[in-house]
Amino acid sequence: MALALAAFATGCPHGATPQPSGPSPTVEQIVERLTSARAELRSFTGEALMEYWLDGNRFKGDVLAMGEVGAKVRIAALSPAGGSTLAEMACDGDRFVSINYQNNCMLTGPCNKQSIATFFGIELAPDDFLHLALGTPPVVAQAHGSVTWDAGAGVYRAVLEGSDGKQTIGIDARDQRWDVVDTELVGSDGKPVWSVKNGAFANAKDPSDKDHRVPGKSHFTTPDRQRADLTVEWRQRQVNVEIDPSKFKIDVPAGTPTCGKGAPARKP
Repeated sequence: MALALAAFATGCPHGATPQPSGPSPTVEQIVERLTSARAELRSFTGEALMEYWLDGNRFKGDVLAMGEVGAKVRIAALSPAGGSTLAEMACDGDRFVSINYQNNCMLTGPCNKQSIATFFGIELAPDDFLHLALGTPPVVAQAHGSVTWDAGAGVYRAVLEGSDGKQTIGIDARDQRWDVVDTELVGSDGKPVWSVKNGAFANAKDPSDKDHRVPGKSHFTTPDRQRADLTVEWRQRQVNVEIDPSKFKIDVPAGTPTCGKGAPARKP
């Protein structure tokens, strides 16, 4: 699956791809462009076909998702057998609640990178999860580095270093698209934090009729953990929509036991 996603992300050309005419983008231009695109996207709702790990088992099925800047996320995984909810998680900007209906248990705690980990096993801050889903990844703070043309992949390759670590970003700049086809973050300790490959980009209109480039397919991984990857194929998505704050809260049935501390245990 990862190889297939790498293929659609880069296009796997048979030969070297000519560099686009004109000057190469600078580090400053890349950071400014990605920061601007990130700032323009504040929320989304959608439905996707996802492959993910839940409680040590691999699932493939429909997932309903929504998010809003400010650590607000709601995810519901539907059963492939009939559409009933297998599990759901909500961050309301302060606290999160995650319910596993298969095991009839729940988890709760502060909204942080562990919130997403309780559901998908991938440690991402809620706002980073939102923006990685929209193709606008975070960029290391105080970024400096270099930009080269990767003829094999047909993308500009930015190698950035900053206070958060080292980040590589592959950008398809044809027709001024600036699609982030892949990016990887390695922490200041030298350990991989996360990586993502994107493909099948298309325009998504917001309520003001403005187009935003978003990926149709994505593959997230956290390389330092076993069974911590997520493949997403979006079926429909709306961006910059108004979302009722109550959608980011889950009422836990009385008497629901706690699943345990931290993310669900993974099978060896």
